[in-house]
Amino acid sequence: MKIIFLGAPGAGKGTQAEKIAELLSIPTISTGAIIRSAIKNGTEMGKAAIAYTESGKLVPDEVVIGIIKERLSEDDCKNGFILDGFPRTVPQAEALDNLGVAIDKVVDIDVDDSVIVERMSGRRLCEKCGASYHLKYIPSKDNKTCDKCGGNLIMRPDDKEEVVLDRLKVYHAQTEPLKDFYSKKGILRSVDGRGDIAAITASIIEVLRS
Repeated sequence: MKIIFLGAPGAGKGTQAEKIAELLSIPTISTGAIIRSAIKNGTEMGKAAIAYTESGKLVPDEVVIGIIKERLSEDDCKNGFILDGFPRTVPQAEALDNLGVAIDKVVDIDVDDSVIVERMSGRRLCEKCGASYHLKYIPSKDNKTCDKCGGNLIMRPDDKEEVVLDRLKVYHAQTEPLKDFYSKKGILRSVDGRGDIAAITASIIEVLRS
């Protein structure tokens, strides 16, 4: 199966993509990871991307699409794949169509903005050992220090509420229109992204069979 995962930042796309990829024995293709890999391996598109990443600029569509094309041509994608983080915009989705990539299902993991803000702004990381916590869902004993090593718990800049709200604004403006794009093709399936991880995985498997 060729699958795309959609959903706002913090909706749980990466977690679910990994689980479904394992169940279906197909690779998960995360845009960020393959751009880094293309740069590291010195591919033609990787060399094109490095000029942008080194100057802190966004890698343009034509380069991202070239890197995706390189990755999809590899042997492990012959039986299918999951795209996580691509396409981000309707023009990128149209470019994917133009490559002749026929997507079977698009899974939208639907989570309210308020839940995402709570999820992300509550995340904490031990600055010493890197252990992950959450003020509500995985608290440490005092929510200030790590239970494992006693290091201070810190908030990553990306998890600050104002940053999360900015990222959600970009998602709604640029990526959410993809729902309509794929709905018109009849391949969009939506699942509730709240609650237990295993239950969400089960819901995704159900909609993939529909």
